[in-house]
Amino acid sequence: MRALLALLLVPGIAWAQSADTAKSSANSAQSTASSQANAGGSVQGSSSTPARESTGTPNGAKLVEQPDANHLVIPAGAKIPLTLTQAISTKNAREGDAVYAQTAFPFVLNDRILIPAGTYIQGRISHVEHPGRMKGRAEMLIHFTSLIYPSGYTVMLPASIENTPGAEDKGVKDKEGTIQQDKDTGKKVEEAAKDAAVAGTAGSIAGVAAGGLNGARIGGGAGLAGGLAWALLKHGPDLRLEVGTSLEMVVQRDISVDGNRIQIAKAGG
Repeated sequence: MRALLALLLVPGIAWAQSADTAKSSANSAQSTASSQANAGGSVQGSSSTPARESTGTPNGAKLVEQPDANHLVIPAGAKIPLTLTQAISTKNAREGDAVYAQTAFPFVLNDRILIPAGTYIQGRISHVEHPGRMKGRAEMLIHFTSLIYPSGYTVMLPASIENTPGAEDKGVKDKEGTIQQDKDTGKKVEEAAKDAAVAGTAGSIAGVAAGGLNGARIGGGAGLAGGLAWALLKHGPDLRLEVGTSLEMVVQRDISVDGNRIQIAKAGG
């Protein structure tokens, strides 16, 4: 009986040992594969070659935007010389009247011509101040509103007059670009008053010769009154800008222009 039990137990024990051996081998192989995978990942992560940044965003990666070479900017504060193509005078100018000019010299930035010479500039008269009789100077405020390239490409402007180098008897009085006649009407009135005094003196002398003291009073009063009346009726000089007058325009904020729609050339090329 014992011999029979022994014969039955030996195959079972052998089978169990074989199963344990196979399971151990499988676990060992899995551990080895995992170690190799981790080692490979470690080697790849420590590579000295930087990874190229993805241009897509499937995993939240930053999208790298390439700068547009044709996007150009005329910066705020840029000063551009102009030439008037029409005459303007406070004698007949009105608010809202159009003003026309052309650039007298190319505007160059970073070796590129952003505004070629001869580009059309359009604006309008924003305010007109006529000269007074007793005081006050003639004034005119001009704002430029558009820049028209030879190709027809038009850019809207916020620009004003910075200086009037082509007008010796005129100047810009404020940051808005108001052009003012230099000679004050008051000076002319003062001159007229002096003339009136001279006329009164002459009248007095004539009155003395004609009728004594009373004649002097009457003649002097008449001469003085006539001189003052002429002074009160006389206006100061109007402000007039002739064709070809040189002006300096200043751009008031950054202006974006499309390089594809303007002719851009290398400076000096």
